[in-house]
Amino acid sequence: MSEKWRLLDTGPRPAAENMALDEVVLTARSRNAVPNTLRFLQFYPRCTLVGYHQAVEQEIRVSYCQEHGIEINRRLTGGGALFWDETQLGWEIFASRDDPRFLCSAELLYERLCQGAIKGLEKLGVRAAFRPKNDIEVHGRKISGTGGTSMEGAFMFQGTLLVDFDVDTMLRALRIPTEKLKDKEIASVRERVTCLAWELGAAPPLPQIKAALVAGFSEVLGVEFEQAPLTPLEQELLTSRLPYFRSEEWVYGIRRPLLHRDELRALYKSPGGLIRISLVVDRQARRIREAFITGDFFAYPRRAILDLEARLKGAPAAIGAVGRIVEEFFANEELEMPGVSTADMVRTLREALEKSTYTRYGIRPDEVNYVFSVVEPLAEIMERRLAPGHRNGPLPLLLPYCAKLTSCAYRYREGCTLCGGCSIGAAFELAERYGLIPISIQNYEHLEATLERLKASGHPAFIGSCCEPFYAKHRDDFERIGLPGILVDVDSSTCYDLGREQDAYAGRFDNQTYLKLDLLERILARVSSAAQ
Repeated sequence: MSEKWRLLDTGPRPAAENMALDEVVLTARSRNAVPNTLRFLQFYPRCTLVGYHQAVEQEIRVSYCQEHGIEINRRLTGGGALFWDETQLGWEIFASRDDPRFLCSAELLYERLCQGAIKGLEKLGVRAAFRPKNDIEVHGRKISGTGGTSMEGAFMFQGTLLVDFDVDTMLRALRIPTEKLKDKEIASVRERVTCLAWELGAAPPLPQIKAALVAGFSEVLGVEFEQAPLTPLEQELLTSRLPYFRSEEWVYGIRRPLLHRDELRALYKSPGGLIRISLVVDRQARRIREAFITGDFFAYPRRAILDLEARLKGAPAAIGAVGRIVEEFFANEELEMPGVSTADMVRTLREALEKSTYTRYGIRPDEVNYVFSVVEPLAEIMERRLAPGHRNGPLPLLLPYCAKLTSCAYRYREGCTLCGGCSIGAAFELAERYGLIPISIQNYEHLEATLERLKASGHPAFIGSCCEPFYAKHRDDFERIGLPGILVDVDSSTCYDLGREQDAYAGRFDNQTYLKLDLLERILARVSSAAQ
C-alpha cells in the first residue's frame, strides 16, 4: 500500500494570505498535526515577492506597483524577487526533515525534489532538466526557480512554474538583479527564461498542469496523494497570523535598508547568489554600529543572517576581527548557505570596510559608495600602481557613451567635439588638464578590447566611469582581464534602471546619463599628483 500524502489546493489568493499559509502549513507539519503535503498556490491580484533576505526598496519598483495595483509582499524563503500574475502556478512540498529520503544537504535536496516537477513537465510534453543550484530549465532557459526553508524538524520546498509570461510588466515591477545577467550571449529576457505557453504553443489548462505535477511527484517520491482542505488548526493559525503578513513590519521592516550618510556598501556575486552588505561605522571608536546583509541567496535557518548581523554589531571595524567573527559563526552555527562560502562573506565585508579609507584620497564620506576599485584595493592602486616610475605613458580615462547627448554626432562613435553640451566634453577637458587620454567606450566588446590592449601595452591601471550595476555584472570580466582600475558611478537613470541593459550592451541605449564631474576631478587630481 502506497504512503499517503495530502494534496492541498488553496486556489487564487492575495499575496499576504499565500505567505501566511506557507508559515501556517509549515508550523502544522512541524507539530506533526498534518501529514506531508503537496500544495498548489496561485495569486490574485498580481503581486511581487521579495526573498526573505532582500530589501523591498532595493528589488521592487514600489511606485510602479502601487500605481498599477500590484501587491508587494515577502516570502519565508530566500532567493530573488519574483513577479506573479494570475497565470503562474506555484507548488510546495511540506515534509518531515527526518524522513530518510530527505536526510541530505540542502543542495542535494533541491535536486531530488525538483525531479518531481521535471517528471510532471515531461508528462506535459516538455523535456526539462535540473540546473544547479536551484533552477529547472528547458534547453538552457529557466522555467522554474525553487527554494526552501525549515522549522523545527520540518521543511518547505517550493517552486514557481511559468505557465505564461508577461515580460513587460515584470521588467517594470522588479528592479531586475542585473548582476545575474552575465553571459554575453544573452540578448533578451526571452533568451534566458521560458514558459509552458512558449514551449507548447499554448498554455495547457491549469487542471491539466496540476494533474501532471501530482503524477510527477507521486512517481518520484513513491507516494499517493489524497486531496484534503486546510484543517481547523491551520484555519485558526491563518486567522491569527494573517494580520502580521499584511503589515508593513513584515513586508518592509524585516529588511529595511540603512539610510545613513556614513554607510559603507559593497556587493559581490557569489556562486550561491548576490551578497549586499551595508555597514555603519563609528569612526572615532572604530566599531561597527549597524550591519545589514541582504541578497538573493538562501540561508538555513532563515534567521541566520539576522543572527550574523547581531554578532557584527559593536565589533571592531577591522577586517581581521570581522573575519574571525564570520569564520566562527559559520563554524559553530548549524548553518547552510548553498553556494555561499565563508570567504565570500568575508570578502564582501572587507570591501565595505575598505571604503572607510577612501577619504584619504579626497573622497568625501558621502561619496565613498560611488567609487569602485577594480582587481585591487584602492590604496594598492593609488600608492603602488600609480607611484612614480610605474606608469607607461599617460593613463587612460574610459568614459561611457551613454553620457553623451543623444543627438550628438559622436553618440555612437569615439571622440568628442567639446561643444559643452554634455558632461563627456567636460571630462575630456579634465583629461587634458591632468594628463590622461580620454577614450569613449561604445559597447561592452569595445571595453574588453580596450582593457586587453592597455594591459598588453604595459599600463599599470586605468580610470573610468560607469554605473554600479554595470560593474557588478561585469566584475568577473574585469578580474579576468586583470588590469587594476578606479571607476566612478554615474548620475541619472541608467539602462539598468530602465530594463534596457541589452541595448546598452550593443551600444544602442538612447537615454542620457551624467558623470559625477566633481568627484571625478578630485580623483584625477589625486592620481596626477601621485604620479609626480
